Amino acid sequence: MSGAALIWCPFPDEDAALAAIHVLLDERLIACGNVLPAMTSIFVWNGVKDTAREVGVLLKTGTGLLQTAIRRLTELHPYQDPAVLGWHCDAAAPATLAWLAEIPEKS
Repeated sequence: MSGAALIWCPFPDEDAALAAIHVLLDERLIACGNVLPAMTSIFVWNGVKDTAREVGVLLKTGTGLLQTAIRRLTELHPYQDPAVLGWHCDAAAPATLAWLAEIPEKS
């Protein structure tokens, strides 16, 4: 059975986040996407300090789909160079692992 993996990514707004989540679900690259409410991001980009209002997205997938889901999310994202972070989970509940294993891994 595949392990659990998570992806974190900020989006400019909820509509863009929901659109990407729907595509990733339809393409069976994730099992779930959570949109976290408005947050303030303070960052340095291209040498300039800036502030933006964004929403956060947390995606749940299997370890075998992690890299493919990250690549696809990067293609779907409205930012030219989105901040996309993915990692393998060290532990997960057995039912969660079984649920994630239902996502068919593509060859």
